[in-house]
Amino acid sequence: MSMRCLLVDDSIRFLEAARSLLERDGIPVVGVALSGTEALARAAALTPDIVLVDLDLDGESGFDVAVELARSVSCVIILISTHAREDLEELIAGSPARGFLPKSALSARAIRELLDGDGQASAT
Repeated sequence: MSMRCLLVDDSIRFLEAARSLLERDGIPVVGVALSGTEALARAAALTPDIVLVDLDLDGESGFDVAVELARSVSCVIILISTHAREDLEELIAGSPARGFLPKSALSARAIRELLDGDGQASAT
């Protein structure tokens, strides 16, 4: 599977760090978005293979953004957050996302494991 990625987060600092990390590990980041509206527009224009969506988007729900992305664009959605997976298990399971990664475990390897596995990558 191709791994062209769109990052969606309301923190410019996180977007810059995540972009650098993923690109260094071989995952091209084709764009970034700071809001749900921007994410939908960028996803339509850039046609990424994977969209990483933060759950807390400055007043917006990442779950809602994931639903809208799933309706409008053909891509794999992965939810990311600083919150623990256990706190959000039911919401994650009910979302159109392929899985969830804690921001602290974000890496190309974790994304590949998630895509190859059951929606849950190890934190190693």
